[in-house]
Parts: sequence; C-alpha cells; structure tokens
Amino acid sequence: MNVNLIVNPIAGNRAYRSIKKIEDLLRRKVFLRTFVTQKKGDAVFFAREHANADLTIAAGGDGTVNEVLNGILSSQENISDAKLCPLAFIPLGITNVLAKELGIPEDINNAVNLALRGTPKKISLGRINGHYFSLMAGVGFDGKAVFELKNSIKKIWGKGAYILSGINVFLHYNPPRFEIKTPKGTFTGYTAVVGNARCYGGYFKVTPEARITEPLLDVCLLKSISRGALLRFVSGVMKKKHLNFEDVFYGKFSELEITSDETVHVQIDGDYFGTLPVKIDVVKDAVSLIW
Repeated sequence: MNVNLIVNPIAGNRAYRSIKKIEDLLRRKVFLRTFVTQKKGDAVFFAREHANADLTIAAGGDGTVNEVLNGILSSQENISDAKLCPLAFIPLGITNVLAKELGIPEDINNAVNLALRGTPKKISLGRINGHYFSLMAGVGFDGKAVFELKNSIKKIWGKGAYILSGINVFLHYNPPRFEIKTPKGTFTGYTAVVGNARCYGGYFKVTPEARITEPLLDVCLLKSISRGALLRFVSGVMKKKHLNFEDVFYGKFSELEITSDETVHVQIDGDYFGTLPVKIDVVKDAVSLIW
C-alpha cells in the first residue's frame, strides 16, 4: 500500500518529536512518502499534488487536517471522485477537536493502527466561500479572538493562549451586528457558530445536535449584544444549558449567507479565515475519513 504522510512539525509544539516514530511504525507495513510542511498552505499543496496514493495520513492539529482536506478535494480536477484516496488522522495538535469528535486515539501507536486497519467512512463538510471545513465556522466573538491570537503566545501557552486571547477580547469587545440569511428566514445576532460537528475547543459542544455525517449545518446564534449575555452564553455552553436561553437561536440548514455593515471576523476549525460577508453550504459525503 502506498501511503503519503503529511506532517506539521510545529503542531502542538511537539509534533517534530513524533515524526520518526510515526515513520518507523508505518514503514514496517507500507511504502511511505513523507511531506513535512514549512509554512501555511504547504499541506494543501502536498495533498493536491500527491493525491494518487492509496491513503493520505495527516499528522498535526485541526488546522493541518483542514489544509489536507482542501488539498484532497482540490485534486478532483485531475482525479475522479471515486478514486480520491481516503484520509486518516494522527492528532498532534493542541486541542485535536476532530479526534475528540470522532474518537480517534491521541496515542500515536493506536492512531497509526487505526489509520492502517480502520474502515473509511464518508463525512460531510462545510464550505465557506469555496473553502472546506470539517468542524465549525465561528463568527463574531471567537473569530475576533482567533484574529488577535499571537502565534508567539500560542507556542508557549498552547490551549491557554486561546483562553487568554478570549479574555483580552472580551474586556474591550463591542459586538458588531450581523444577519444570517437562510431558506427559512433571516436571523440577526452578535456571535454565532456554524457547526458541522458537535465538539468545539475540546469537549465543549456549542452545536450539540450536529452530526458530521449528515448534510446539514447547525447554527447556534446569540441574539443579545451585551457582554453579560456573552458571558452567560459561554457559561451556558460549559454547563450544557445554552440552548435553553431565550436569546439563543438554534437551527439546521443546508445553506446560509452571513452579512454585516461592520467588520466581523470569522474563524474556521480554529484558524483565522477572514471577515464577512460569507456564503456557507454543506457538501454531502465529501471525503472518506478513517475513524
């Protein structure tokens, strides 16, 4: 079996230490080619240009998987959908949300065994302005927090850097208003998560009814503007009570458009994406993932 390993050496601040171990485990059983990323976008390029393997393995964090997914799907111009190679994931990142969502082991030995012995299953993906995501798109507060996240602090503090950035944003945040246009109507609010999966930032579930195998996206929208409401919303997510709040809207849609007259930041799968406006839809059975 021909296997491509695409690895991000700086994922989780320790991934480079695991490359040799992963390679040794794989080379005992497969013909392996390793591609090590050096900068943002490398994983997209490697997955797109070397899509003719029997299996692609992404080793890194959720951002690495996101790039590999986009690379695999962009290769459809040259390779038919039926021949797209399946994807496996060895989680080496800070939070590894996709691994938690699907139960992929974070132990390297177990993750490699699953990658080689597991059964590929189709998953749906969200698509935002033509770019794919597996987990979520965050609009408003968490988009701003990711926008202001400093990589130098992230390397030192890891997951704590997200929390620190969130606190700093909260202290001076003036929530911009935006509109979510759907086939079922238009909804307005100040922060939202469009979830293709349940897990968010670890084991928290902002969109608890989302399923990565169904062709629908779950929208969780906070309609109140105050910082107090935002703090209550975050606390409600932690306590699994946020869907009971009167100022929280929750719905399932196959497509939507989000616009604003102000600057509103967006993140996808934990990485900064840009600002509104965006068009988001879902692609059914987009890729085969081993989990």
